[in-house]
Amino acid sequence: MALPPEAAATLARLELFGINFGVERTARLLAELGDPQVELPAVLVAGTNGKGSVAALVDAVVREAGYRTGLYTSPHLEEVEERLRIGGRAIEGGRLGARVLEAIAAAERVLDGPPTYFEALTAAAFVELAEAGVDLAVLEVGLGGRLDATNLSEPMLSLITPIGLEHRAWLGDTAAAIAREKAGILRPGRPAIAWGGDTEADAALAAVAEEVGAELTFGDRAASIERVEALGWEEQRLTVITPRPASTDAGRASHSEGARHELITPLLGVHQATNVAHAILAAETLATLGFDRIDAPAIARGVAAVRWPGRLEPVPLPPGAGPRRVLLDAGHNPHAAAAVAAFLDTLAARGEGPVDLLLGLLADKDAEAILPPLAARCRRVTLTLPPHARGRDPRDLLPLAPTATVLPDLPHALDHALAAAPDTLLVTGSFYLVGTARRLLRHRFATPPPTL
Repeated sequence: MALPPEAAATLARLELFGINFGVERTARLLAELGDPQVELPAVLVAGTNGKGSVAALVDAVVREAGYRTGLYTSPHLEEVEERLRIGGRAIEGGRLGARVLEAIAAAERVLDGPPTYFEALTAAAFVELAEAGVDLAVLEVGLGGRLDATNLSEPMLSLITPIGLEHRAWLGDTAAAIAREKAGILRPGRPAIAWGGDTEADAALAAVAEEVGAELTFGDRAASIERVEALGWEEQRLTVITPRPASTDAGRASHSEGARHELITPLLGVHQATNVAHAILAAETLATLGFDRIDAPAIARGVAAVRWPGRLEPVPLPPGAGPRRVLLDAGHNPHAAAAVAAFLDTLAARGEGPVDLLLGLLADKDAEAILPPLAARCRRVTLTLPPHARGRDPRDLLPLAPTATVLPDLPHALDHALAAAPDTLLVTGSFYLVGTARRLLRHRFATPPPTL
């Protein structure tokens, strides 16, 4: 059952209020709701790219170890219910709607105006996660970290994925400034794992950890990725070495021996190997924090079972539909574009056929860093308008891809690109673009499988 009309209309109105960059209002709202987040056992995940994948991986591993989990992520691809999953299943629309209306009613009692879209959903998620009695909630930060509503939780473990320049109007103009905002999720005396790589950002993270008294580990220094082997379009094989044994069973292996993880995952791209390694380190840390059923087999099962649509997601098409597949990726910043470009290089190296590109961006995205690397690797480029008020007029992008076709209407653009692409059509640039394209493909071809 989808979100009830009243709740859907109410959330649509809340989107008009934009972003409230701060936690004071949400703190008052949650206090009115009984502070459900305070006692919630949680892992909090911040970062520029990969935080959703890492959150989904941690959730999958912990579930495979036999624990009841909750997963809260943002944004969604197709339906808002995707944002909150209990035990791997998206919340039923009617239940989410009731939680949202409950949060809005509480806001009317204690705030000087309605909550924002994210404030209402986050409050609703905290109430539902607490009532569901999950063993662990895995929470993805929406924006930044320090002033994000999810940071009102008290995580037992904080994770920070690689940091890049993003949301500079909110987070700052330098990697160090952005890192300090992300590091706002660190807690005194509690473990944290960051995947580094930017010297300036790493130094800022280390400085905040020292100030706070958090136990910070840099995952890129603790773990090593020994192998990344593509197995066609369905999965890839990884070998990850970590410094501690995956099982805490009575120290039969010494800490120095470490653990060797031979894994299969449906998540494609070399960049996903770092997300997997990050999630393994998180899982092994959780095993030392009371989740002692997490062991190497549970890690392998979780990494194999994870599903995270819209991230280099191949969608096979039936014969006669156009290209053999559509490749969906919701990447919308330079880091994400670089990861997609690297994957396109991998396809070319293994002799895959030509790739065409359908791209649309929001107005605040760095088109100069996103479009040229992708256009250079694709045969034909079609530029379109994401279905969002902040969508960028695709005609503005023509100087970056002079031979591109401009079709602002997304359904028309998708039809055109499908008709022209002989092998693979890459659809990327925006969650709103990819989510809508995914829905159009399912309605037209009965594929891809449902997200929820």
